Amino acid sequence: MADEFKSLKGKLLLDGGKLHGSWFHRTVVLICQHDAEGAFGLVINRPSPSNVGDALVADLPEVLQEDSLFVGGPVQSTALSFLRTDSFLPDANVIPGLNLDHSLDDLIELGGSFSPAQQIKVFAGYAGWASGQLDDEMKRESWITHPAEVEHVFASDPESLWKDIMKSKGWQFRLMADAPEDLNWN
Repeated sequence: MADEFKSLKGKLLLDGGKLHGSWFHRTVVLICQHDAEGAFGLVINRPSPSNVGDALVADLPEVLQEDSLFVGGPVQSTALSFLRTDSFLPDANVIPGLNLDHSLDDLIELGGSFSPAQQIKVFAGYAGWASGQLDDEMKRESWITHPAEVEHVFASDPESLWKDIMKSKGWQFRLMADAPEDLNWN
């Protein structure tokens, strides 16, 4: 009997220790879409050295220009995606309170709005999986899942997010989180 498909949409995928040497080493990926045809996710803990204003040739509001641009994944590095939250977000399409969009026009419009509760995170590129590919990686235990929360996406220190979540999952994951990046340093 075939395994029943189980969507990982709205989950975080954390490098489970088997991705050393790959692009996904110590990443935290938010799965935004996942169905039988494949999956789409964004790496939420990898800021690029650029600001949004340096990367996008558009008349962006100043508040967005200074924001860090994040590397969403190794696929289509020029593809634009952004996640946003606000105090009331009825059209949230990833998890409650979190919306995914790809429209530059929408980004410009949102950047000019005056909601004090709004947060936006802009990504270049994405992580993508073909049909069955992510399921195979899960069977090989390449990833550890964790429930996604808006606070994870907009963490004040995104570069420590992988380590922080791993430490929260118990002693065996704490050992992995505290291990050096390169085991030769040990």
